[in-house]
Amino acid sequence: MAKYKTVILALTMVLAGLLPAWGDQTGGDRIGWKDTIVVAADETRDSVACFGGDVIVDGKVRRSVFAMGGTITVSGEVGDAVVGLGSRIVLKSTAVIKGDLISMGGTIEKEPGFRIEGDTVYFKGPLFSDKAFKNGLWGLIFFPFWPIVLIIKMVNVFLWALAAFLAAMLIPKNLDRAAAQVRMSFWAVLGTGILAHIVFGFLVIFAALLCLILIGVPILFVLIMAGVAIKVFGRVALFYFFGQSLARSLKWNTPSALGASFLGLLVIELVGFIPIIGWLFKGILTALGWGAAIRTKFGTVDNWFKKRGALPPASPAAPAAPAAPSC
Repeated sequence: MAKYKTVILALTMVLAGLLPAWGDQTGGDRIGWKDTIVVAADETRDSVACFGGDVIVDGKVRRSVFAMGGTITVSGEVGDAVVGLGSRIVLKSTAVIKGDLISMGGTIEKEPGFRIEGDTVYFKGPLFSDKAFKNGLWGLIFFPFWPIVLIIKMVNVFLWALAAFLAAMLIPKNLDRAAAQVRMSFWAVLGTGILAHIVFGFLVIFAALLCLILIGVPILFVLIMAGVAIKVFGRVALFYFFGQSLARSLKWNTPSALGASFLGLLVIELVGFIPIIGWLFKGILTALGWGAAIRTKFGTVDNWFKKRGALPPASPAAPAAPAAPSC
């Protein structure tokens, strides 16, 4: 069982871009499974991620600290965000967090004198408890006292939180561009998403029919992968959009990409728990996310469908110079 856990963790870290630094004791990223990770006072790391264990930061972490379960103790400096899922977060008097503090469940303990330059996002409830996360991902999935439906919902929330974390860390500018397109052209984005769903459905049916002669198998596989990529990026872009919109409406300081994404995730998932209304809301979000992903080419352009301006008319040709008289 331990071998399979290591494989799953390794795959996760490949997506996060952390695997190349596995085992590095002098710098770079550091990850752990049911282990205690210590960043000493004279040590500097790029990022720290821990599943089911403790994190102690006495030195400096350039980017983010992420933990699921366990305890995060910060007495040093974190350059971006501290994120805990079902974790106990302890901030010593000398702690400096230059980004956001995000806690989904668990507790936050603060000593006088700490400094947080970003926002504090704290969601406390039975859905994110230290008991559920004490065994890491396996504890979340196999927690025996939850109803089956609640387990499925929580696994879904965890996966979306992981996707939001990776996107906010790796492609924040793409999320910002896609969210801006939703803000400026809401109905056009929604219409694009609905039309894309219809076209995608016909393509899937056509590929499924081609599977009868085998040629459709790779086509269907590519379509499924493309659909998953569009849905994930579009949904995370909407997390970012709703988080930024909520922060602006409440006149909060502008959150980081990670803070906005997690705040939007909380808003969307809370609305999604409402019967009937939540289903309709998620359906609209799916179409809206598809439209945002397609219109911005995954956030690489402002508007893929924007017509380019016509070229200026060519200036009239200058009259030809008279030919020199021949001798």
